[in-house]
Amino acid sequence: MPRVAKFDRNKALEDAVRLFWERGYSGTSMKHIEKALDMRPGSLYATFGNKDGLFREALDIYAGRMSQSMAESLEDSATIMDGIFAYLRSLTVQMTAPDSPARACLVVKTLLEVTEEQEELRALVNKRLQAVEDYLVELLETARAQGELKPGVDSRRLARLIQAQIMGLRSLAQRDIDAEHVKTLTEDIITALGAFTQPPVSH
Repeated sequence: MPRVAKFDRNKALEDAVRLFWERGYSGTSMKHIEKALDMRPGSLYATFGNKDGLFREALDIYAGRMSQSMAESLEDSATIMDGIFAYLRSLTVQMTAPDSPARACLVVKTLLEVTEEQEELRALVNKRLQAVEDYLVELLETARAQGELKPGVDSRRLARLIQAQIMGLRSLAQRDIDAEHVKTLTEDIITALGAFTQPPVSH
């Protein structure tokens, strides 16, 4: 008797991340999901509840991947600000890679397409973006304590500026622009953000 292939939930979620990232939330139908995940409607609803349930889990994976990338950049850098700059560079490489599902951020794409009637989805995306801002504030406060930021720099304000640069960079990269131009723009952003920094205090 032939063995039935075991359902791989992790693979299904990875496929869902790619699908939502490529097509956007609204542009992804249940038919698209059934085909991409190779699942029948009954199995999909039994496993993830509905499209929103699947999207929430896919968004968790996507956000976790972003956090991991930032953590790796920080770990490999001498200072926090260097880590943030390294993250911007690595992000540029990732989003301009030929096999990237899309250059624009999945979270931002969703924020731009959800309507006022989709209150829960809008709240979910805003919560994710707020979490990123809060994380950046935490990093910048530590950078301030270590003497990396110039006196008087507002950590919350700078965190929002960095987040705006990331969102703008990814949105611009969605255009038909050569990857090298995107990388040059990233360096321009890093140079501009460098105006807020100073050499760390030696101990």
